[in-house]
Amino acid sequence: MNRPLDLGDPEEFRADRLLDVLIPTRNRPAELAVTLAGLAAQDGVPGFGVVVSDQSDGEPAYAHPAAATMVRALRHRGHPVLLTRRLPRRGLAEHRAYLLAASAARYVLNLDDDIWLEPGAVHRLVTAIGELGCGFVGNGVHGLSYTDDVRPESHGHYEEWIGPPTPERIRPGTPEWNRARIHSAANLLHVTERLALPPGAWRAYKVSWIGGCVLYDRARLVDVGGFDFWRRVQEKHQGEDVAAQLAVLARYGGAGILPSGAYHLESPTTVTDRDVEAWEVVLAEESAPTG
Repeated sequence: MNRPLDLGDPEEFRADRLLDVLIPTRNRPAELAVTLAGLAAQDGVPGFGVVVSDQSDGEPAYAHPAAATMVRALRHRGHPVLLTRRLPRRGLAEHRAYLLAASAARYVLNLDDDIWLEPGAVHRLVTAIGELGCGFVGNGVHGLSYTDDVRPESHGHYEEWIGPPTPERIRPGTPEWNRARIHSAANLLHVTERLALPPGAWRAYKVSWIGGCVLYDRARLVDVGGFDFWRRVQEKHQGEDVAAQLAVLARYGGAGILPSGAYHLESPTTVTDRDVEAWEVVLAEESAPTG
């Protein structure tokens, strides 16, 4: 029998670190265990923290023996872990706002609960944001079941940054909005193979938004409002990550990073009610006339 799992102390966790990883989860004990296992195998960024916030209908996912073991493995390797529950559910944006408030780190990695990160992925992201000096960097996720589904018509949306990323105001209907197509299926994997980068090399490319694995400069994310727009969107929404990234892009710039070390587990979604796109609400408010 597993012994009781220490949940951690929020005040002790909220310390001045280089990086915290923020993971929202619901009804996914197996996927959470895999996600935590990927983090436990990271190196090059010692002592990063991990916050797991659970909104499961029953027992929290981190109580599953496999997930609990990975929590203990992270702590054994010197990583503080805070385990919390956020109930009742008030939507994805509110959940992310809650997680963001739990951290005082310089950088925060918003990591979905169905992503496995290969060793070295976190170090590469932290290195990239430090060198680029932008508001966020991210890894688009690979869907390995699409490895044999090559889509050259989508590869044209890959465009590298020459020099540091600059602020961009990106909106639907523009060519820049279509950059997101590079993140479908296994497109990034195929682009990376074509580039044939030497070991240790990476490239920054232009994005409209990235799902699943995004590393923010926390102060800059907070400066543009973070996810505080949750109060203005109904509970059943998606696209909260898009809304936040568009705001950071407009003021501080952002980039995708190749190679991506993020792999999607391709499990069924737990977000089945998607009545509203949060980014549509936020953009509509920005364009509304004031009188």
